[in-house]
Amino acid sequence: MDSTLEQHKREIEENREHWRRKPLLRRVYAQFYRDIAARIRPDHGGLIVELGSGMGNVKEHIPGCITTDVFPNPWLDRVENAYGLTFGDQTVGHLILFDVWHHLRYPGEALREFSRVLAHRGRIVIFDHAMGFLGKYVVGAFHHEPLGLESDIEWTAGEDFRPDNAGYYAAQGNASRIFTGEKFKAGLGEWEIKEIKYYSALAYLGTGGFRGPQLYPTALLPFFNSIDSVLSKFPSLSSRMLLVLDKK
Repeated sequence: MDSTLEQHKREIEENREHWRRKPLLRRVYAQFYRDIAARIRPDHGGLIVELGSGMGNVKEHIPGCITTDVFPNPWLDRVENAYGLTFGDQTVGHLILFDVWHHLRYPGEALREFSRVLAHRGRIVIFDHAMGFLGKYVVGAFHHEPLGLESDIEWTAGEDFRPDNAGYYAAQGNASRIFTGEKFKAGLGEWEIKEIKYYSALAYLGTGGFRGPQLYPTALLPFFNSIDSVLSKFPSLSSRMLLVLDKK
C-alpha cells in the first residue's frame, strides 16, 4: 500500500476513537447524514453505494448502503477504487461521496467511471468543503489538508494511468471550483446539477472535528443550529456544501 494511503488508514483508525469519545461530533454528523439520506430516491432502483466510507457511519441512516474504501476494514462491505469500480454497468442507483470529492486527483476520470456504473437518471450525492469565508479562512487555517486553490486541477490522467497508482491527494477547494465556476462546465455536460445546498456549519466547526478541542457544550447544539439556519442562507459564508448530480 502507498505510504500516504497507509497514513490515511491509520488516521481512520484513530478517528474511530475520537468518534467514540465525542458525542457532540456524532450528533452534528448525524444531521449531515440525514440531509444526505433525504436525497436518496426510494423509488429509484439500483444499489446505493458510498465511496470512501471511512468508519462506515452512513449505515446508521441508510441501512442498505454498501460501504467501501480503497483498503479493507472489518466494518466495511468491500474494497473499491473510484477510478475502477467493480460494479457492473448501470447497476448503481446512487453514489454517495462524503468528504471524498476533494481527494479525487482526476475528477474527470472518476466521473467517467461513475457514469458507467450508474443507471439511467442515477444520482451522485456529494458532501464536501465549500469555499465561503468560513471554509477558506477558518477551515483553511486549521485543517491539515490544503485548499489547493492556486493549483491546477488535472481533469483527466494520462494514457498510462492505472486506478491503483493515483496515490493520496487532497485539495479542499475542488468541489467549489468545479461545481460553482464556469471552467469545468464542459466536463460536466453529462450531469445535471439538481441542487447545491450551503452550510455555514458553525455547529460542526465548534465540535473541533475529530482532533481539535470541543468549543461549546453539547447542550448548546440547538442554539448553534439556529445560528447556522440563518448564516447558511449566505453561500459567501459557507464552510460546507451538499451537491446533487443526476446523470442525464
